[in-house]
Amino acid sequence: MARTKAPDFEERRAAIIEAAAKLYAERGFLGASIAELADACGISKSLIYHYYPSKEDILFDVMASHVRALLDAAERVNVLTLPAPEKLRMLTAEFMRHYVGAAARHKVLLNELSRLPARRRAAVVKIQRRLIGIVEALLVDIRPELRKRRALKRPAAMLYFGMINWTHTWLDPRGALDPKHIAALAAEVFLEGVERGEMSGKTPI
Repeated sequence: MARTKAPDFEERRAAIIEAAAKLYAERGFLGASIAELADACGISKSLIYHYYPSKEDILFDVMASHVRALLDAAERVNVLTLPAPEKLRMLTAEFMRHYVGAAARHKVLLNELSRLPARRRAAVVKIQRRLIGIVEALLVDIRPELRKRRALKRPAAMLYFGMINWTHTWLDPRGALDPKHIAALAAEVFLEGVERGEMSGKTPI
């Protein structure tokens, strides 16, 4: 008979992932041991292995939980009946809100993805590509010319993510401008360029 999970099994796993994200963001995946993670969680090494078979399993869940949350937010925004520019504004605000709330996970995703085994890495990348696809579709709605110039869609979407993906390195949530205002600024700067930029061979956006 399979062992019955404790009522707080998922809650305990979530606590391990939260502690692991902070530890890996600070020390790096290779620089942090299971013993240090157990200490951070206030539990034994053997109990860590009760919840996760390996260190790589923990790393995968740190990343997967982050990109799934981003994708869930993007899909919620994407189904709304709104003009594409407004959707992009809302999407940027949602992304920024998640980045601030999961800064450690985001840092781990950006810095440690190559540490995952190929199959697990592909699973994370697949979700990332779905996120990029949502942004690409919004950009096509904003600038229909991109429908015929497919080679420009991905660079345009990646420029968008490039604006916001590294905000965790400098954004102070308690600073003069809060994350909501930074998200609004990023969206407006990007939209200004996309909506007014020329679609020529020399100046694609």
